[in-house]
Amino acid sequence: MPLKIGIVAPPSGQAVRRLEDLGVDSLWVGGHLASLGPSPEPMVWLARLAEQARRAAIGTATLVLPWYSPAVAAKQLADIDRASGGRLIVGVGAGGEYPDDFAAAGVPIEERWTRLDESIGLLRRFWSAEPVNHDGRHFHYDGLRIHPAPVQPGGPPIVVTGRKQGAMRRAARHGDGWMPYLYSAERYAHSAATITELATQHGRDLGSFRWMAYVMVAVDHDPSAARRAAAEFLGGTYDQDFTEFVERVTVSGTLDQAVEGLRAFVRAGVRHIVLLPCSASRSDTLAPWLPDLMAQLRETEVSDG
Repeated sequence: MPLKIGIVAPPSGQAVRRLEDLGVDSLWVGGHLASLGPSPEPMVWLARLAEQARRAAIGTATLVLPWYSPAVAAKQLADIDRASGGRLIVGVGAGGEYPDDFAAAGVPIEERWTRLDESIGLLRRFWSAEPVNHDGRHFHYDGLRIHPAPVQPGGPPIVVTGRKQGAMRRAARHGDGWMPYLYSAERYAHSAATITELATQHGRDLGSFRWMAYVMVAVDHDPSAARRAAAEFLGGTYDQDFTEFVERVTVSGTLDQAVEGLRAFVRAGVRHIVLLPCSASRSDTLAPWLPDLMAQLRETEVSDG
């Protein structure tokens, strides 16, 4: 079967439709509350994307779930799933890189992991559209009902994002998929083996598990220029110098090198790859190399095992 290809969504509906015309399988949004620079709030952007995209799946990469009341998040996501005709994938993470986001949400940053674990279970319970009774560490509900239910039976798939061992354990125990970022293909293969082992220990069958990766990509006829562009992009995003290890956390180089770098992720187990073009992610102008990159990746076959 063909590799599934996703792209971080551009701002306008016109650019979204150009990507759909190119055959993109999924479109993704993220965002912040009070981070380093101007950024959309992810739920608002996701709702807008549900109206812009007509065919592709839509998803969050990443929704920092601890910022939100799980009941409110369940309602918003159910409504968006219905508006999109059941095309929603919910990528969730704990966050932590931007303390001001947690200050804006009024959530202690040190509670992010326990809030995330409790909220994942609550989302699925609320998506049943039945009354929920819950007395947990952070949240308490007495017969609270969130309805109507999402279009997708049981609700949208919940894909765990992150980078560290705790995120892998969360994916193995609670997730419908795994989507790390700032990973090499080698590190992805190691994480897939770890998640598979942990899931086996918990008696989970990963037959329908979504093996995904969020990969930042820069392409130029000059490989050095591509790497510089990737390092500058990451530096502006995370406020640190990525020059020394940009090749380990991005795919950057010529078009052929980028295609081979992305296929290395497929060999590591990825079946749905989400691309963030470093040069054009926030612009309505698609990266000029993107159509050729997608066309070559379309030739990549993956097993269903």
